[in-house]
Amino acid sequence: MKYLGHRILQSFFLLVGVSLLSFVFVELSPGNFFDDMRLNPRISSETVSRLRVQYGMDQPLPVRYARWLGSVAKGEFGFSFAYNAPVASLLWPRALNTLLLTGSATLAAWMIALPLGILSAGRRRGLIDHATLLLTSVVLAIPDLLMALGLLWFAVRTKLLPAGGMMSPGSENLGAWEQTESTAIHMIGPVLVLVLASLPTLMRHTRAAMIEALDSPFARAARAHGISPRRILLRHALPVALNPLISLFGLSLGSLLSASLLTEVVLSWPGLGPLLVEAILGRDIYVVIGAVVFASAFLVCGILLGDVLLFAADPRIRTERLA
Repeated sequence: MKYLGHRILQSFFLLVGVSLLSFVFVELSPGNFFDDMRLNPRISSETVSRLRVQYGMDQPLPVRYARWLGSVAKGEFGFSFAYNAPVASLLWPRALNTLLLTGSATLAAWMIALPLGILSAGRRRGLIDHATLLLTSVVLAIPDLLMALGLLWFAVRTKLLPAGGMMSPGSENLGAWEQTESTAIHMIGPVLVLVLASLPTLMRHTRAAMIEALDSPFARAARAHGISPRRILLRHALPVALNPLISLFGLSLGSLLSASLLTEVVLSWPGLGPLLVEAILGRDIYVVIGAVVFASAFLVCGILLGDVLLFAADPRIRTERLA
C-alpha cells in the first residue's frame, strides 16, 4: 500500500505539472478566442470586453490558473467559450469513446503480439521468425497517418467497412443490441489501424524478452536436464520475460492513445481527437487544457497500472520496497 500511495502521489504531481505547463503554453501562443469576435462588425468592442471579464480572461495567469483548479475541484475543468458549457460535460463522453477504442486496440494487439513473439523466439532463425520479422518491418515503416488514410480509402471504395463515425445514421432509435452491433462494426477500422500501428513494436519486444530469457543460464541448465523445449519456453522462460513486457504494457497504452487521437480525426471517431483539434482551431483554451490533462491522465494511469502489475508479479521488487 505504501508503494501504491507513493506512485499515486507522483502521478498527481505529474498531472499538476502538465496542467500548469499547458496554461503557460496557451498563454504564450498568439491570439485567443475573443480576437476573432473583434473582427465581426456585428459585435461591438464593449460586448467583447464584457465577455472577457465574464470569463476571467482579464485576470493574470496565476489568478486564472487558481480559478481553473477550483473548477477542477468541482468537476467542471473550466468553461468552454464555444459551447458555453462546463468542459467536463464535453470531455467525459469523448473520453469514454477514446477509452473504448484504445482499450479494444490494446487488448487485440497484445493477444496477437504475445503468441507471435513467443512463437518467433521459440523458432528463432526459422521460417516463422523470418516471416514475422519481415512483415513487422514493412508495417513499422508505414506511418500511422498513411495507414488511417489507406483504410479510409478502402472503406469508401469497397463499402466493406464504415467510412467513419461511431454508429450508423438512425441507430439511436434502435434497441441496445442493435446499437452495440453498429458500434462494433464501426470500431473495426479504427481498431485495425491502431493494432497495426502498435503490433510490430510489441511483437519485437516480446521476441527480444523471450530470447533473452531462453539464453539465460537457468534455461541452458533446464535443457541440459532434458526438459522439453516447449516446457522451457512456456513454464520457465515466459514468466521471466514477463517483467519487461508488463512495463511495456503501461507505455503501450500511452502510445496507442497518441495514435488514437490521429486515427479519430481521420476516421471521424467521436473521441478526444476531433474535439481537441476543433478546440485548438477555435482557441477554446479550457477545452484544450482539459483534453490534454485527460490524455495525460490516461497515460499516467496506464504506467501506474503497469507498475502495480510489476509489483505484484516480481517478488524482487516487493523485497526491495520492504527493505
